[in-house]
Amino acid sequence: MKHPNHYKDKQVVVLGLAKSGVAVAKLLDEAGAVVTVNDKKERSLCPEADLLEARGIAVICGEHPATLIHPGVALVVKNPGIPYTVVPIVQAEQWGIEIVSEVEVAFHICKAPMIGITGSNGKTTTTTWIGKMLEAAELLPIVAGNIGRALCEAAEEATADHTMVVELSSFQLKGTQQFKPHIACLLNVYETHLDYHGTMEDYIASKAKLFVNQTEEDIAVINWDDVECRKLLPRLRAKLIPFSTRETLECGVFLQELIPGEEMIVYREQPNVPAKSIISVAQLGIPGRHNVENALAATAVALACDISLQVIANVLHDFRGVEHRLEFVSIRGEVTFINGSKATNPAATIKDLESFERPIVLIAGGLDRGMDYGALLPYFRQKLRAIVTLGETQGKLNGIAEQAGVKFIRSIENLSTSMETLTEAVRIASCLAEAGDIVLLSPACASWDMFASYEERGRIFKQAVHNL
Repeated sequence: MKHPNHYKDKQVVVLGLAKSGVAVAKLLDEAGAVVTVNDKKERSLCPEADLLEARGIAVICGEHPATLIHPGVALVVKNPGIPYTVVPIVQAEQWGIEIVSEVEVAFHICKAPMIGITGSNGKTTTTTWIGKMLEAAELLPIVAGNIGRALCEAAEEATADHTMVVELSSFQLKGTQQFKPHIACLLNVYETHLDYHGTMEDYIASKAKLFVNQTEEDIAVINWDDVECRKLLPRLRAKLIPFSTRETLECGVFLQELIPGEEMIVYREQPNVPAKSIISVAQLGIPGRHNVENALAATAVALACDISLQVIANVLHDFRGVEHRLEFVSIRGEVTFINGSKATNPAATIKDLESFERPIVLIAGGLDRGMDYGALLPYFRQKLRAIVTLGETQGKLNGIAEQAGVKFIRSIENLSTSMETLTEAVRIASCLAEAGDIVLLSPACASWDMFASYEERGRIFKQAVHNL
């Protein structure tokens, strides 16, 4: 797409309200476009509609009218979560109308350089860590995107003195055309969101859009240990800064055992020079091997921003994590309760399980996206004292637990409300746990069969723990 000013007096359709839809509709309206916002939810569930209509923006709720998309529409901006199979998108493709996400619109108006972070897991932790590093270095970060704040709203605020730190999902990136972050970071690629993308090829291609418009003057931060990430290397034009927990790299950020039994995060700027030590892994502020990867990625991005090693080390040590990502909740009767509600796929739950040495009582289950949960088998066998399952996938997870020889397997049938169901799961898990154990909510599934979001699921879990 072109700059929003290009759409002055032209018809633009915004599909989906929510924060990003409202922000992009307001921005295009201010640019002079004739904006129509459409959301299939009933009007009573769209409180944002009144605000937009007060500005003179047309809002249609409750259906996708047959007349919504027509040859006179110049642009469709869709909410990232809306699939490409819905009728208005199919019609727009048939008419050859541009279809983009809010990220593309924000890119065209943003005056600040952008750092883009994506990956199947670890995006929010890494994005937050990077934001705190830039803040400590007084580089005026604005953190936005998939992390919570609408990117269009943040981009309008940004000046050339700011730095945009943007968490990006595959849904958002799929809808980009010219988007180009100055620094692009790909954390990992696992099988997920196939109900949306259809194939792994489409999912990976969407993630790869993070790099497609970069030039030699830009920087690409890549997980050297991830096979799918490394497959993208021949296509990169940007300067590469790899990170690795497994290999000693000629250049990049990696681990080195400078003292027997103590791993250090180190950085080597060019081949054949000694690596510079940054911080011991044992001194990181949050647990888990996956968070070591996140720390390496954040370090690589911070180094690309010319942040000092001391500032990086301080933030790596002081940061205590993000809500719903291995979040400490409480210790009750010598049992530790951990909220990992953000683990919405098996790979994320595996990383959560790997983070602890003590026996675990796992609470898992949720939306059935047709995924294979077989990879959880050895971790269930090694880590679990018990499992409590709920949601659409409880049968599949129970089957894996049975194969793993988990002694205690309990299923929670849906009670009158989702809150009561999860509260009962917490009660049963606490009864199954022994002193020194960990009760871990790490669902391996999306939340939408029972909850509005993983955030709601995590907050109900925490409330249930505190009410034990």
